[in-house]
Amino acid sequence: MTAAITRDAIARVHDRIAPYLRRTPVVEVAGADLATPCRRLALKLELLQRAGSFKARGAFANLLTRDLPPAGVVAASGGNHGVAVAYAARTLNVPARIFLPTVSSPAKIESIRGYGVDLIVEGDRYADALAASERWAAESGALPIHAFDQPETLLGQGTVGLELNDQAPELDTVLVAVGGGGFIGGIAAWYAGATRVIAVEPDGAPTLAEAFKAGHPVDAPAGSVAADSLAPKRVGELMFPIARAYVERVVLVDDAAILRAQRTLWEELRVVAEPGGCVALAALQSGAYVPSDGERVGIVVCGGNTTAVDFSR
Repeated sequence: MTAAITRDAIARVHDRIAPYLRRTPVVEVAGADLATPCRRLALKLELLQRAGSFKARGAFANLLTRDLPPAGVVAASGGNHGVAVAYAARTLNVPARIFLPTVSSPAKIESIRGYGVDLIVEGDRYADALAASERWAAESGALPIHAFDQPETLLGQGTVGLELNDQAPELDTVLVAVGGGGFIGGIAAWYAGATRVIAVEPDGAPTLAEAFKAGHPVDAPAGSVAADSLAPKRVGELMFPIARAYVERVVLVDDAAILRAQRTLWEELRVVAEPGGCVALAALQSGAYVPSDGERVGIVVCGGNTTAVDFSR
């Protein structure tokens, strides 16, 4: 495991960033209500986090624990990381420039604009935005805030695991959505094998699945209805040894299952999550992950930055 990403380090970062964040609630529901084989589920509603996703944790961890240059910070994102860095930068009065690809959702673009930071939308995918952000960092001296492959980012995201462990300590298994891997890397580092961690990815963006097959991070397809949050080119180098040590396996879900889970969260809980935030639930509903009898399962509904969804159609 990456030496710097430890339970003690996650706990220290949690103390530092907690004043700027919400301790998002955990709701226990009957699995049958959400059309899953679980008797009971614990859902951590991280979509209620400031800036609409868990990404606020990593953003504040970076801005509060690293030395910031006068030029401020720069970030590339599919959407949520950009929203989070923009929110944290405005809160802490730090200059920021955010690069997004054209695949980013209008809701996320408008959120970033609303925070008053510089916003550049160019390129088709996250990798294009990342390359543009790296050029800007070299020209301006701004500090890059990586969406997933940065120790402070993983430590910040790991605080979700700390809170869930405190709120629902009896869990046998936690299902976690994967994009670049900062989220699952931080959570897996927190549980460190004490609780089973299952990775869930869209089948159109199997970044961790492909990395496990190859034995190291490799380029993967970047499709799916959740492409604006879960479709980087590859998982991060920092998270990969953590995943190999503490993530039991990867399961894949298709777009239909993701959209079904999104609709279920609305119909049963009146929660409107973005597609990427529904991927873990989709694994249970679709049978991609089948729990044992009596298994206690936790799911993080990790993002809600989406435009209004007309479920009546």
